[in-house]
Amino acid sequence: MKSLVFHFSEAYREEGFLCWLQEAQVLDFTGLEGCCCYCDAQARKKLEEAFPKPLPRLRWLDSGDYHYLSHLLALQETMPFHLVLLDNHPDNQDPAFEGVLSCGSWVKEMQEGNLWVRDVITIGPEGCGNEIPQEWLEKRRGDRVYVSLDKDIMDKAYARTDWTQGGHALEDVKKELGKLAEAMEIVAVDICGELAPSKGATPEDLRINRETNMELFHCLTNLLK
Repeated sequence: MKSLVFHFSEAYREEGFLCWLQEAQVLDFTGLEGCCCYCDAQARKKLEEAFPKPLPRLRWLDSGDYHYLSHLLALQETMPFHLVLLDNHPDNQDPAFEGVLSCGSWVKEMQEGNLWVRDVITIGPEGCGNEIPQEWLEKRRGDRVYVSLDKDIMDKAYARTDWTQGGHALEDVKKELGKLAEAMEIVAVDICGELAPSKGATPEDLRINRETNMELFHCLTNLLK
């Protein structure tokens, strides 16, 4: 399966995941200013102009600092969809700076600025539940769904990030993805949550993230057929 890889840090290369990944289209944004955690207008323009057409359905976003890309990528959808967010944080805060998209506000901006979004369900943060309710799935059976996964939902045995992490196992995440694929049409999946050596990643951190990415790739290759 073809993947779209956003290269902001050296995380995917240092993990060895990038050289393992097959049919990857890499967008190299190393050195791009105004894009870490907050995305200013100039950076947003450069990012959006680089999006390939058509977009691959599997997208790797680098660290959680760039999770706002989910909003920009979902703006390319032209039909109604639901958003399922698997994350240890809800990402629905008010932006700290008016008009500036951020990794903590993108869900709120998606709900307010994307007319194709029908509803949003978040799994992982306190008060949001740890799995997708079966009733929610049944009521939306056959509908289109956009999935955004931040690996910080997982325990440190399965992912190493620079954000506070939850307690999900990799198998828990794969189970939720499987439930979605069985009930709905997954139109796209994006994944973030890497940790680069420049932010303190050890060889063990890189190994764990690489192995989890490989497992997710195999899982999603089967689910997105």
